Amino acid sequence: MDNLNYGIIGNCRSAALISNTGSLDWCCLPQFDSTSVFAKLLDEKKGGNFEIVTKYSYEITQKYFANTAILVTRFSDGENIFELHDFMPRYYKLTGKYNAPPEIVRYVKYISGAPKFTVLYDPKLEYAKGDTQNHVKNNFIVSLTDKEKFDTLFLYTSFNKNHVISGEEITLKEDGYFLVCYNEKILKPSTEKMSLELERTKIYWLDWVDRTPTYKRFNPEIIRSALTLKMLTYDKTGAVLAAPTTSLPETIGEVRNWDYRFCWIRDASMVIKVVSELGHKNSAKRYLQFIIDLMPDKDEKLQIMYGINKEKELTEQTLEHLDGYKGSKPVRTGNAAYKQKQNDIYGILMDVIYEQLHKFSNDIENGEELWSITKGIVWIVNKHWQEPDKGIWEFRGEDRHFTFSKILCWVALDRAIKVAKIFGKHRKIEQWTSLEKEIKADIHANAWNEDVNAFVQSYGSYDLDSSVLLMEPYGFIDAHDPKYVSTVKAIEKELSNDGLLYRYKNEDDFGLPSSSFTICTFWFINALFKIGEEEKALAHFEQLLSYSNHLGLFSEDIDFKTKRLLGNFPQAYSHLALIECAINFSKKQTETKMLESIK
Repeated sequence: MDNLNYGIIGNCRSAALISNTGSLDWCCLPQFDSTSVFAKLLDEKKGGNFEIVTKYSYEITQKYFANTAILVTRFSDGENIFELHDFMPRYYKLTGKYNAPPEIVRYVKYISGAPKFTVLYDPKLEYAKGDTQNHVKNNFIVSLTDKEKFDTLFLYTSFNKNHVISGEEITLKEDGYFLVCYNEKILKPSTEKMSLELERTKIYWLDWVDRTPTYKRFNPEIIRSALTLKMLTYDKTGAVLAAPTTSLPETIGEVRNWDYRFCWIRDASMVIKVVSELGHKNSAKRYLQFIIDLMPDKDEKLQIMYGINKEKELTEQTLEHLDGYKGSKPVRTGNAAYKQKQNDIYGILMDVIYEQLHKFSNDIENGEELWSITKGIVWIVNKHWQEPDKGIWEFRGEDRHFTFSKILCWVALDRAIKVAKIFGKHRKIEQWTSLEKEIKADIHANAWNEDVNAFVQSYGSYDLDSSVLLMEPYGFIDAHDPKYVSTVKAIEKELSNDGLLYRYKNEDDFGLPSSSFTICTFWFINALFKIGEEEKALAHFEQLLSYSNHLGLFSEDIDFKTKRLLGNFPQAYSHLALIECAINFSKKQTETKMLESIK
């Protein structure tokens, strides 16, 4: 089946996607949101790629080196075998800082025989807007373009550079390497140095995973998802990306194609909450500093999203010269949604702030700033919670009173009260408690629909929405409350399609949704688990895991019929929800074993 059969490599500065045949088809340098240097993913003819080509007699298999972000593609015809170890360097330097250059190492490991391959090296700089010329120099191959904008890329290799460029056959007799660099190297690379880079990067990721708890069930899936989330963090500022790609369509041939190389406050906060659960508090610290830096003024309202370097304007444009993934136009850069008003982000952010203070209260360096942000958020929610907005799904039409947004306004007050208790600010608690009760009463009065017997998408509507399932995890309602149980049942009946969930089924700005939003199915599985249908939830979870690609990675969407992955990839949303589900099942098994031992 035609699918997003890619692996991601990255170093918390940028990332690259490599196909299951070893073709480097997507990478932006020097950072995540830069222009692309390889973009075959978005145009098979014009986008450019870097591929190791073998004859059909070679079988190609692919996996990650266990517990790392190093991707291993193995080429074997039985007698002649070699491996491609792809990674972006990341490790600690003696100074204590990270080494994470804008580079990709393709380490060619000789295994046996006399394997032969040719190289297709075809970078297309600046989103392939103009011609990219390759020139062989003494120490490297330089690729440059100067039509739209001047840009360069350097390739260092242990192989004959003229053979690489001309596509002549190469016979492998020992280990070798390719090093793709955004910057020209000062010190000349060598195979020995690249082998050392490989080992240092391997140790970095093994150490990172070693600091992650081990779970009784689904531990490999949790680890792979955690590594993926880590690769979507941008160390320089603490931002977290929704995905490293742009314009991978929600449905083939349609126009629901968006640039996800930005930091959504909602997505990022959810990621950080999960990463904190796994014990990685440094990511949480950096993200909180990212938020603090964005709110220098006490009355400044948060945007729903920012650039990874805190940019506030993310003007949306289209790249008309690119055909799009499988012909799905348009290809977009930037995202017009940054102008939208979404009232849920304040509750999601307050939830993260509370979780960090609750978990790491003895190690919070910026408590005073977080208290100022808390007061500012309450002020904003108090002023705006009764107003309609665009909602979690970013409807581009008229504003509505979305239930999820209202619930998260309640969450903002609930967590602010808890933060006030941590800081001993008792004067605020009474004042905020009355507002919290007012919002809760309003939701019960207006979001519940007796005819549907469920909490609905927006006030006064009859439409169901998967996001409403989150009212229980956020503590708004008890899992066994009859209203919540009946909401779960109604959503299952209306929005489930062969175990996969729609976000909603009502028509939006682009028509009727035709693919499943992956995170919604994870939310549904969690909801089933919470209301006591654990065996059913587990069956759904195991089925959903089978829809991942060959490396256990998920995109944003899944086609209902073919189960192919769709949308931007890999998607932070999907992997954070996978972890939440897996942890629930693992904890349940642990609890069961404890009870059995007591008996």
